[in-house]
Amino acid sequence: MTADSANTDQYALKSAHLHEIDAPYLQYLPPMPRRFKPRIGVIGTGGISASHLDAYRTAGWDVAAIWNRTRAKAEEKAAEYCPSARIEDDWEALLADSEIDVVDVTLHPEHRVPIIKAALQAGKHVLSQKPFVTDLDLGNDLVKLADDQGVKLAVNQNGRWAPHLSWMREAVSAGLIGDVLSAHISIHWDHSWTAGTPFDEVEHLILYDFGVHWFDFLSSLVGDRAESVFATATSARSQANKVPLMSQALVRLDQGQASLVFDGGVPYGPRDTTYVAGTTGSLTSVGSDLSTQSVTLETAHGIARPALEGQWFNDGFRGAMGELLCSIEDDREPSTSARTNLKSVAIVLAAVASSKRKREIEIGSIRAAAI
Repeated sequence: MTADSANTDQYALKSAHLHEIDAPYLQYLPPMPRRFKPRIGVIGTGGISASHLDAYRTAGWDVAAIWNRTRAKAEEKAAEYCPSARIEDDWEALLADSEIDVVDVTLHPEHRVPIIKAALQAGKHVLSQKPFVTDLDLGNDLVKLADDQGVKLAVNQNGRWAPHLSWMREAVSAGLIGDVLSAHISIHWDHSWTAGTPFDEVEHLILYDFGVHWFDFLSSLVGDRAESVFATATSARSQANKVPLMSQALVRLDQGQASLVFDGGVPYGPRDTTYVAGTTGSLTSVGSDLSTQSVTLETAHGIARPALEGQWFNDGFRGAMGELLCSIEDDREPSTSARTNLKSVAIVLAAVASSKRKREIEIGSIRAAAI
């Protein structure tokens, strides 16, 4: 018998003795404020805003005003999701409304930063679309401004409340698998729908715009333990997109490791797997796509398979805004605060730089990037 076969048999024997146990109760669903009923202003009604507005309608939150550069698009979104919302001709008027409590800025980074700054100066709580910034120092300036103004600044990392990712994060936070040793994420899907759209102009579409969800998930698990990253990016054979659809990253952790594989150029057979190993257990999530996932928790106590509720779209967007609203109600730092999110952005910037320079990059050493 070889050493490999002996190890395989030992693992199979060990797993066979594990029995099914009830999944522990975890607070993984989108949070909702208890009494706070804010008036929300939305700046930007591009494609992603539909998910925001649908989530807010489902939650029963009041979208009081909307602005978009093209007024007709704002009117169209309001008619579908929030008919009572006022359509503003300029975003400054929305910020000048003293009855607006929270501003959701859905614009792209190059247009978003000055509006976030103005909103904070106007005393508004702000939810910024992701990725938050492309400049860490600029991000820190916005964080400081929010602190000085006494308002909350959070980032719409809606993947935090994808049911499978949320349950796994809460399991790690609860100590159910001990200290994280490794995390491995592998996603295979067809992202070619972005060809011919503005997304096709984003040079690092996969590592930056798409991958930030999973870099943020990793950051939420390991925090400051992420030390460096080595990443690559390439175009899939026969892809129509101008930018690479395939990227991967190896992340060095303090006493651990992580890997992220993004196959965005796969036309058939989508697959999404996440594995997190800890000192006292492991978590696995497997499914055919981002919405259909089965999670397993394995420890010495047995194997648990939680029955998850909800969908990433649009529960994740309800979670991002809900967490901000709860943090305002409880006067605490939101879990998706801009301050915390800068750690995720730092990993992304390092990964983008690594793919260009073809070498390992220390996380935090790249302060800004033209994405």
